[in-house]
Amino acid sequence: MEPAVLFALIGVLGIGSQWLAWRLQMPAIVLMLAAGILAGPVTGLISPEQDLGELFRPIISIAVAVILFEGGLTLNFKELRDAGKAVRRLVYVGAPIGWLLSTLAIRYGAGLSWESAAVFGGILVVTGPTVVTPLLRQARMASRPASILRWEAIVNDPVGALAAVLAFEVITALYGSTTLIEAAEHLAIGIVVASLVGYAGGRFLVMAFKRAWVPEYMKVPVLFGAVLAVYASTDSVLHESGLLAVTLMGIVIANAHLPSLEELKRFKEHITVILVSGVFILLAASLKVEMVSQLNWRAILFVALIILFARPVTVMISLIGTGLPLNEKLMIAWIGPRGVVAVAVAGLFGSRLAELGVPDGATLAPLAFALVAATVVIHGFSMTPLARLLNLTSKEPPGVLIIGGTKWTVDLATDLKEAGVPVLLADRNWFRLREARAASVPVFFGEILSEAAEHTIDLNRYGILIAATDNDSYNALICTEFGPEFGRSNVFQVGRHEAGEDDRDLPVTIGGRTLGSGQSFEAYVKRARDGWEFTQTGLSDEYGLEQYLSEREGVEIIGILTKSGAFQPLASGGKPAPKAGEKILAFAPPKPEGASA
Repeated sequence: MEPAVLFALIGVLGIGSQWLAWRLQMPAIVLMLAAGILAGPVTGLISPEQDLGELFRPIISIAVAVILFEGGLTLNFKELRDAGKAVRRLVYVGAPIGWLLSTLAIRYGAGLSWESAAVFGGILVVTGPTVVTPLLRQARMASRPASILRWEAIVNDPVGALAAVLAFEVITALYGSTTLIEAAEHLAIGIVVASLVGYAGGRFLVMAFKRAWVPEYMKVPVLFGAVLAVYASTDSVLHESGLLAVTLMGIVIANAHLPSLEELKRFKEHITVILVSGVFILLAASLKVEMVSQLNWRAILFVALIILFARPVTVMISLIGTGLPLNEKLMIAWIGPRGVVAVAVAGLFGSRLAELGVPDGATLAPLAFALVAATVVIHGFSMTPLARLLNLTSKEPPGVLIIGGTKWTVDLATDLKEAGVPVLLADRNWFRLREARAASVPVFFGEILSEAAEHTIDLNRYGILIAATDNDSYNALICTEFGPEFGRSNVFQVGRHEAGEDDRDLPVTIGGRTLGSGQSFEAYVKRARDGWEFTQTGLSDEYGLEQYLSEREGVEIIGILTKSGAFQPLASGGKPAPKAGEKILAFAPPKPEGASA
């Protein structure tokens, strides 16, 4: 197959699997695994090693380097300090114990050599943030165990990669040297060079970005080029030491407080999604039928030991003295799905081990696929029932986060709260929150875009965001910033001032959906002062939307309160479609004096 056609097909299969998984609300890794196996071992449509030849391994290596750099870019030490005692224990205590127990499970369960077991055991420290987060959303788990699982997956991502890289460096030094002293020297030189180059590369980029030596539009390309340069330069000293260097470089940049860090991280996340999809399809398609057929009862034993022994024991030991109740410890101990990073790194290191002369190195990739498939399916199907059994399922509907303290937003928040919808009102001005505090509406005082808000507010509780301040640009900035978190269809802002009438206005592509009838901030505030108020009206088969509208002349429908207790805002230009048993939340003018109630 022509390389251009091959890359196009891989892109369609990888990104298509991710999109379909989003539509079906299921882990993308399951569909990518199925697509890769169908395209490779089953149909023979793709044969990566044959089609790409000598380029196959370098492509995988570079993709893994970028993936690990992005993982290092997420490890902010301040966030780790703020993440809570349980998360810190799962990192400081859990990672080494998990590495040891996973190595033992691989050695005595799967029957692999100590070399392969040590490398693979380090990889299995990673629990897969790209898999954990969708499962947590699906299960609607209580906030504390969900937060611990999410943070553990994020922080242990680079930690597990570092463990695997260090184990591989030791094995490379041993196999490439004639004496133990030479092996130690080779290893020490490789680690020192990788650490120095990674640290120096990170610090130089930070200095260049802070001193404006690089224009904004060039920062991402420069960053990408630096990752490739650091990886290639250190990898020539000791094979795969480049992975250690780029991971350390990512950690250095993550802790440098760059103003443009979030933008860089977002782009790197997009690149990583593409690379992860491609690598996963390539590795799944490159599986040989005879290699998969070698997976026998020992592979099943290995998977069982990881799920039933290594993970639970690691978590239960790590969480001793944290004060967490037993049901939360059991939940965290059970959930440990592995993701695409584990497969990508295992596939790379497995082939490298085989090249070094470790006979069972090629088995790492099939075992990684088996473990990923088993953990995603088992944990995916068991998480929700177990959360219910342990009484850890969040029973509240998705909440509403409202930005801007005014009489109108306080009235809206009060009505939502009375309807049983979790609500939080945020504002930078303590004085503007006084009415909300008086009405016992939960508030957040501070900048919603700040790091403090990120660490203080449990965003998992909220499914809708409404930006309702007096600044159109700020509303648009908030919606744009939180769009990836909430989903673009779930971020709303009040109508813009004279939107579209001036070329100097913000582009309509920036910001969120316009709420309700598109009234501006001033219009809502003025109506609230004039006595307009929020009303809730239930509908039935006998009393439908048309009758409601005929009796409520002049009202503005803000949204629908569903039977499940969730709030669905109405976007400007949209037509409400409430069902019997649901309620209409509307902003209504005051009734004329003498009118019947």
